[in-house]
Amino acid sequence: MELARNNLGSETSPYLVQHRDNPVHWQPWSSEILAAAKEANKPILLSVGYAACHWCHVMAHESFEDEGIAALMNELFINIKLDREERPDLDALYQNALALLGQQGGWPLTMFLTPDGEPFWGGTYFPKEARYGRPGFGDVLKTVAKIYAEKPDDVRHNVSQISNALIKMNSAAVGAVPSLEMIDRCGHGCLQIMDGENGGTSGAPKFPQPSLLSYIWRTGVRTDDDGLKRIVKHSLDRMCQGGIYDHLGGGFARYAVDDQWLVPHFEKMLYDNAQLIDLLCDVWRVDPNPLYAKRVEETITWILREMRIPGGAFTASLDADSEGVEGKFYVWSEDEIDQILGADAELFKKFYDVSKGGNWEGQNILNRTASGLALADDATEEKLAELRAKLLTERAKRIRPGWDDKALTDWNAMTIAAFAEAAMTFHRADWLDYAKLAYGFVINTLMKDDRFLHSYRNSRVQHAGMLEDYAHMIRAALRLYECFGEDAYLNEAIRWSAAVETLFADAKGGYFQSASDASDLVVRQKPFMDNAVPSGNAIMAQNLAKLYALTGDAQYRDLAEITLAAFGGRISEQFPNMPGLMMAAEMLQNPVQIVLIAKDRSQTYLDMRRAIFGSYLPNRAITILSDGDPLPDGHPAQGKTAIDGKETAYVCQGPVCSAPVTSADELTKLLADLPAKTA
Repeated sequence: MELARNNLGSETSPYLVQHRDNPVHWQPWSSEILAAAKEANKPILLSVGYAACHWCHVMAHESFEDEGIAALMNELFINIKLDREERPDLDALYQNALALLGQQGGWPLTMFLTPDGEPFWGGTYFPKEARYGRPGFGDVLKTVAKIYAEKPDDVRHNVSQISNALIKMNSAAVGAVPSLEMIDRCGHGCLQIMDGENGGTSGAPKFPQPSLLSYIWRTGVRTDDDGLKRIVKHSLDRMCQGGIYDHLGGGFARYAVDDQWLVPHFEKMLYDNAQLIDLLCDVWRVDPNPLYAKRVEETITWILREMRIPGGAFTASLDADSEGVEGKFYVWSEDEIDQILGADAELFKKFYDVSKGGNWEGQNILNRTASGLALADDATEEKLAELRAKLLTERAKRIRPGWDDKALTDWNAMTIAAFAEAAMTFHRADWLDYAKLAYGFVINTLMKDDRFLHSYRNSRVQHAGMLEDYAHMIRAALRLYECFGEDAYLNEAIRWSAAVETLFADAKGGYFQSASDASDLVVRQKPFMDNAVPSGNAIMAQNLAKLYALTGDAQYRDLAEITLAAFGGRISEQFPNMPGLMMAAEMLQNPVQIVLIAKDRSQTYLDMRRAIFGSYLPNRAITILSDGDPLPDGHPAQGKTAIDGKETAYVCQGPVCSAPVTSADELTKLLADLPAKTA
């Protein structure tokens, strides 16, 4: 590959393609480019971002499109562009390296590496000229190049310190598997970081953090703690009615920049919305607030309308910017509202916080925080829906934000699971069909030689699958198995779990993010803390716990315990960052195993299945059998049969199973009366 030119033109990543016309001699990340850097003995400038990243666009316009800056970059460095969504393992590695340098991470990530790919210095956004308390990018380039050339001992010292620290991150912090008592105590302890007034975690910016809220909700319901339940519901109410939600088109933005949930960072990510659908379903089962049902329906409608590609897969994100301006697509002036809605404008403005002066930079971000967090009466809501439809039609005429239309295996799997859960919760068979279609796309398109690949776009599939890809697809398969009772889904989950042990397992416990044959990382990372998405280790531990509950196979219990114990020594201090692992520990120790036996898919069967999915059972493990099908030997209901040929259900906690029930009403009552913990 010719290094004296920009080589991003043939890439599929929308983020990389955005930079193909830069005067910078950008290269995609590859073993070939790393080898060329070694041969040239030039340091590497690694720039990491993603298509929907606002500050990535700012730095590109200021610096990467500037001929003078580009000339410096080309002279002094081998310049590599990386899409963090295509290679989250590399992004995580260098984000951790930046943190070890005492700096806050984020995107764009700007890292300086040796020709071997070892990090020695970095930062995030640098302005072209010094401002915001940050040095100018040109000065940074010259200084780093000078240090690299003239102070090799300093560079080597930094490399050694960072490398040793990165390796230490993976070192064992072995402890006990958290007990149910500890899980509850830590769940209550999360209250100390929550914002009782505005919801979410304290301060700004505010991220949705569905995994943390799910953990708090579980603890609140299990211990019947109104304070815990209140903070989760209040957080969801504020998000659902705040500016972070797109009240016209549906879907949640990535985060709010303020502490009121008013001003979003306008980009919309698939993974946030998938997780929030799941969470809203869970909370709705206990508190059937029509607001939550409405937001689930609207968010799924948005995903189906704007985030699908032919074949049924779901795409990554929508940009924050349009026409080079953040949020331009989404905000309104009062005059626009008056002109479009006419005599109905006053009603709309009252409910959606629209004024002459606006609520953000002279414009109006639509929100319903001030008008009340609950929905209005049915007639008013029907009228508001008509008005929103008019505005949505008008908004569709605007220049749209950029669309990152690549399909990622893990994010698709999260969405498949969410659609399946919503379908069963709200009795929407069509949503289940969309989930099955996307699942088929992933296994038919994003698998090669029985291994997952990570990214698809424009008929090209690339990048080796990572732990998260496998873990989330196992989770999606298990959820579809619970919906349909079809053994194929369970068998696929079992097969992929075996692949995880081969490709990602650490002999010391837990799983690496990258496969054992990954050759382009200086250190393989072992993620255990949840961020915007749960860690791969958390999802894998949850999968293992569910597989044990479904199969009775002790190997899954042992593997789950080994994984949880590998990080157990960190829990007492870091539990707010490890909700996914805490929920896995709960599932392992407190499962609700439900067996539904039915000779055919009768109405009674359908009603009983609805009763199961209508109940809040976060640790459920559902097995659907035809009459006469055996259960595994290790299952507590093994040997139990249908009663008089009727559809029959058994509910087990620990080694004890209920008496059989043969109607949906009996099953609903049985599930409602379950004890909070295994006897």
